[in-house]
Amino acid sequence: MKALRKQLDKIKPNFQKGGKFEKLHSTFDAFETFLFVPDKTTRTGSHIRDSIDLKRTMSAVIIAMIPALLFGIWNTGYQHYLSLGQDPGFLPIVGYGLLKVLPIIVVSYAAGLGVEFIFAQYRGHEVNEGYLVSGMLIPLVMPVDVPLWMVAVASIFAVVIGKEAFGGTGMNVFNPALLARAFIFFAYPAKITGDTIWTGGLSTGEGVVDGFSGATPLGNAAAGAMDKIPSMYDLFFGFIPGSIGETSKIAIILGALILIVTGIGSWRIMLSGLLGGISMTLIFNAFAANEYMTLSPLTQIMMGSFLFGMVFMATDPVTAAQTDKGKWIYGFLAGFFAIMIRVFNPAYPEGTMLAILLMNAFAPLIDHYVVEANIRKRIKRAVNVVKS
Repeated sequence: MKALRKQLDKIKPNFQKGGKFEKLHSTFDAFETFLFVPDKTTRTGSHIRDSIDLKRTMSAVIIAMIPALLFGIWNTGYQHYLSLGQDPGFLPIVGYGLLKVLPIIVVSYAAGLGVEFIFAQYRGHEVNEGYLVSGMLIPLVMPVDVPLWMVAVASIFAVVIGKEAFGGTGMNVFNPALLARAFIFFAYPAKITGDTIWTGGLSTGEGVVDGFSGATPLGNAAAGAMDKIPSMYDLFFGFIPGSIGETSKIAIILGALILIVTGIGSWRIMLSGLLGGISMTLIFNAFAANEYMTLSPLTQIMMGSFLFGMVFMATDPVTAAQTDKGKWIYGFLAGFFAIMIRVFNPAYPEGTMLAILLMNAFAPLIDHYVVEANIRKRIKRAVNVVKS
């Protein structure tokens, strides 16, 4: 590493002001700060200084997503060979999963970071590390059979419309990864819904064994096939079709613990999201107008990307509520609306995506009223003290 540091220091003047490649300063700075901790310090204003920075924050989130990613790779191969009625062993299953998942990750990062670099060069500012997380989240919320060019277009859309249009990292209103999924969902719905996109290149009638449909639990529930919903064991461990990172709840819970212990993810949002989903489910249970409304709260939470969304999407520190009380309200409504959308409108079985995007839009308003209420409370307290 010392040799690499010396080499970077040797060529660094060429990328600074007055150097031959000064226009590529942002690009050089991005690679340098990726390899080594930045040596920049704040020079003006009052700041709280600690050991955390954006790079460490993003790295912690990436580490938290690794369990879901690794299981998603294995499950991709498992679902593929299960549809063929074969069991070739662990290594072939993982190998097939890698062949299907890694290209999606590479395309996501290549397209998204490419746009980030272009905007950084054009505007003359640093390349932020924010897309390190979005670039991983986008593949994890995609079906394994999504065309790579769609991943590229969706990633570009997420960066341009979701981030740069609002000013870049830290300024975006909506979660970029959710915008990427929403873009494909509404622009190319056939490529992100249905029963044939979860098994890695197979279609009905092409070697698929009898009795294998490829339908997700949400797909079965939306179709009224409650008897085909997998067991709680399969839902919890993730031996089911679904988006790459959403199936294994135990992997998601492990990621949640990492986020909570490191202080990166808000436990208030996670817990209130669960409470909101449970509350909406209990309301449905009370009316039980159809079979979908009779599903237990635990089943609703275990199906689809509800848990994944509450842990990795709703807790995005940029797009979520910032005040403590606001986080409780924000998370509760996100979970509440997620279950409401999936049950009331089966055309959008994955209501978590729409619910979190909706709450992203209302997060600033929630914080505004929480702050205003706190101000009124303090003024009232001060008036009472003066009177006494």
